[in-house]
Amino acid sequence: MTDTLRPVEQALPDAAPTASGSPQKLKRSIGIVGGTLLTLSCVTPASTLFVVVPDLFSSLGTATALTIAIGSLLCIAVAFCYSELGTLIPSAGGEYAMVSTMAGRLAGWLVFVLSLLVVMIVPPVIAMGTADYLAPIVHLNPSMAGAGVMLLATLAGLLDLRANAWITGVFLVLEVIAAAVVAVLGFTHSQRGAGSLVSMQVAGSGGHTDTVTAMLVVSGLAIALFITQGFSTAVYLSEELENPRRNVARTVLATLAISTVIILVPVVAITMGASDLSTLTGGDISSMVTAWSNSAVGTFVSLCVALAIINAGIVMVIQNSRVLFASARDKAWPEPVNQSLSRLGRFGSPWVATLLVGVPGALLCFVNLDTLYGVTGVSVTAMYLLVAVAALLARRGQHRHTPAWRMPLWPAMPVLLIAVLAYILSQQETTYLLWTGGITAVATLYWAFYLRPRRETRWLVSIPEDVQA
Repeated sequence: MTDTLRPVEQALPDAAPTASGSPQKLKRSIGIVGGTLLTLSCVTPASTLFVVVPDLFSSLGTATALTIAIGSLLCIAVAFCYSELGTLIPSAGGEYAMVSTMAGRLAGWLVFVLSLLVVMIVPPVIAMGTADYLAPIVHLNPSMAGAGVMLLATLAGLLDLRANAWITGVFLVLEVIAAAVVAVLGFTHSQRGAGSLVSMQVAGSGGHTDTVTAMLVVSGLAIALFITQGFSTAVYLSEELENPRRNVARTVLATLAISTVIILVPVVAITMGASDLSTLTGGDISSMVTAWSNSAVGTFVSLCVALAIINAGIVMVIQNSRVLFASARDKAWPEPVNQSLSRLGRFGSPWVATLLVGVPGALLCFVNLDTLYGVTGVSVTAMYLLVAVAALLARRGQHRHTPAWRMPLWPAMPVLLIAVLAYILSQQETTYLLWTGGITAVATLYWAFYLRPRRETRWLVSIPEDVQA
């Protein structure tokens, strides 16, 4: 329903007021460079390479690079959808604001739940990997180290966004250096040719070599989509980007291109440089780096990865707090909760929402979250599917003439994307589908019994008045 798109001032007369009586709005303080640094940091190429990619190596072996490449191509279509919708509806609510406006409030609510599931679980899971990469200099309990990273990220998230852009930018440089070192070492120690990238082999039990089937590749695409998923952060930051009609699309597309190169090139190098198939399938990249060079280089790379994880934690806390801020401003919760979550601190950040993201994230570091990687992959795929549906509806009615970046090959692009993503979902493990389905079922009940009966005062999706056409 298009009636959900309205100015903040009209949609939320009783939102947390400023001194002038108008609702709180985030300030525009970053340009395309700062936005790209923050968004790239959320993709966190180095921590993704060292934490998530090894799981793909264990199941896909030499087909890992091919799977990531296919996932990256699919992400181009996803990025087109995000770019058009993000410039049409530049809101800190991100996916849910876009989908609510185009496909209706219930669809937007389900996207909000899926996005919240992703962004709340991923930071502590990645943060717990810090201990492994600090091991060359100090041995820490993974849960304690992860909790410390989450609390540090929370403190950084309370600062001004421009300051965070430069903090994360410095860390990002170290990430890129680490990824480059891995790529150079892998290529210079190549054990096999480029043909190995399509040899579709993985080490099996008992020293046997197994064949990676096409169905395994399709199943792995859910994780491959997750690997570059962070480019959507540009949409969450759209209320704080200068000239969002132009800079949102530029930031989304630039981030996807850069992050794909930073991740895919080292994966190709590792595939070609691993000493044997068993080593590649084991996925211990740190050990490979040490074998290719020496312990000092291995330590340097490990420390860069640890900083990359801290960097990712900072940006994810920033992103997640903006989602909660926007949901409160859009009246998703009982009024006392809305009032608290929509408050801004002295640096212009939503401080209550930031604390509500960071502190529970620290506590989640003491919970076993390994199986939730699968749930995250399903959630990301389902979220992309609903965004593609919204993109298919983006040129009807009043939105047809709204100034915005427009994707090429519409409507063929979103139609193809919907078909492919639906097929990928159908190939995921039943357990992960049931977990995600159960969570969305509970969310639907909340919609049916609380939000829908109060549709005049609750879940009123809005965009800032100063960016409307």
